[in-house]
Amino acid sequence: MGGMARTGNWSGKGTGGKSGVAEARRPEVRLPSLVGYAGEGLEPDGDYDGVLFEGTDLADASGPGARFMDCELRGCALDRAELVRARFIDSVLTGVRGVGTDLAGASLRDVEVVDARLGGAQLHGAVLERVLVRGGKIDYLNLRKARLKDVVFEGCVLSEPDFGEAQLVRVEFRDCVLRRADFSSVRMESVDLRTVAELDIARGVERLAGAVISPSQLMELAPAFAAQIGVRVEA
Repeated sequence: MGGMARTGNWSGKGTGGKSGVAEARRPEVRLPSLVGYAGEGLEPDGDYDGVLFEGTDLADASGPGARFMDCELRGCALDRAELVRARFIDSVLTGVRGVGTDLAGASLRDVEVVDARLGGAQLHGAVLERVLVRGGKIDYLNLRKARLKDVVFEGCVLSEPDFGEAQLVRVEFRDCVLRRADFSSVRMESVDLRTVAELDIARGVERLAGAVISPSQLMELAPAFAAQIGVRVEA
């Protein structure tokens, strides 16, 4: 278990392929004309295609295994919603909010999550591919053993996110805040942390192999790196 390491880097300059870092492929979601949802709650293994959920109260809804394709969830309440193994494809979640949303084992492909306010969202064992999380605040995000490929976190606040044993491939954290992040036993490949506004690593600083950080972040993380190999730094 690594000690806590914290850095601040408020540079908003673009980063990417010029330095040899493989950039994440962003989703390109183009929604068709949507039909407003007139039902109540969700159905287990339900099939929702081209549906707009606008301000829908999905608190305590049970939709394990549900499939959302070409859908938009706008301003929906997701408190304690059960969406285990749900699939979101070519969809947008805008302004969703809730505590305890269960998305364990879910699959998100070509999805945009914009201005979400979530707490304790469970995404352990989930698969995220070409996903953009922009703006908003997510507390206690559980991504343990999840697989993230071509995922961008942009301008958002992640408080105590848990990436333990997750696999991150071409993941970018752009101008966002990571507070007390847990990277225990994580595997990284082409993970870009250079423009993180606040990088606060509670555990797993020794697992940053495969990540790219800025020179200023390196200087601030140096004591934590030294502690990992047993080096004492004294004046």
